[in-house]
Amino acid sequence: MLKVEIQKINEHAKLPKRMTEHSAGYDLYSCNEKDIVIKSGKVVLIPTGIAISLPTHYEAQIRPRSGLAIKHQIGVLNSPGTIDADYRGEIKIILFNFGKEDFVVVSHTRIAQMVVSRHESIDFVITDQLDDTERGSGGFGHTEH
Repeated sequence: MLKVEIQKINEHAKLPKRMTEHSAGYDLYSCNEKDIVIKSGKVVLIPTGIAISLPTHYEAQIRPRSGLAIKHQIGVLNSPGTIDADYRGEIKIILFNFGKEDFVVVSHTRIAQMVVSRHESIDFVITDQLDDTERGSGGFGHTEH
């Protein structure tokens, strides 16, 4: 099991939590003293009250919660957001209200989910030509008929 150090920046912060044993994502909770209203069509930065220390070669991806998306049209604007291994500041979530009604974030609302993933460092090698594949350079819906 991967060990990740976590700091409560705000004493009222809730720790990330998996909702089922096999969930990939850990739910993140808002940590706000007063209700935060996200007006229709607007963006708000929501504090979580926590910071983490990831090992080298790991990142934390911040993703929307499907329940907020389908029920309230609330999403994470830069999805997935990335928390790098050398970032030590408070995790804050950029939420966007895609809906027609205002959405109120009360303290300890589950606002996003965090998935921690390993990544590799890359040594890019310049070449004059890439190897051929069946797909080639086809993209952007090229398989639709």
